Amino acid sequence: MPLMLRPLARYLDFTGRSRRSEFWQFYLLILLLTALCVVGGVIIERTTQLPGNEIGFHMVGYLDVVITVPVFAVMVRRLHDVGKSGWWLLAAFIPFGVLALIMFWAREGTPGDNRFGPDPKATPVAL
Repeated sequence: MPLMLRPLARYLDFTGRSRRSEFWQFYLLILLLTALCVVGGVIIERTTQLPGNEIGFHMVGYLDVVITVPVFAVMVRRLHDVGKSGWWLLAAFIPFGVLALIMFWAREGTPGDNRFGPDPKATPVAL
């Protein structure tokens, strides 16, 4: 399974660890799907008399409903990979807390096992 789809397969899994590549590829997938929804809405608006922007933004809203749980799950697992608790997500509510989270998500994970599980780089990837 491609890394960008693995968070969808681990939909409700808030345990364990996720690699940087899995995390950032999933966010790239979200960005591409959002852009596709908006562009699709514009194309519908230009080619028909339907209000396309509304359709595109409704599709983005449905996408948000589907991916909200996997987004939080992969954020928690990414924090676990650098040895931090998922409670660090609450840092987003304080000034500059999002910057700290981005630095954690961009940092290389803890080598070897940590208290959240085995190193995902050392674990063979199941196809």
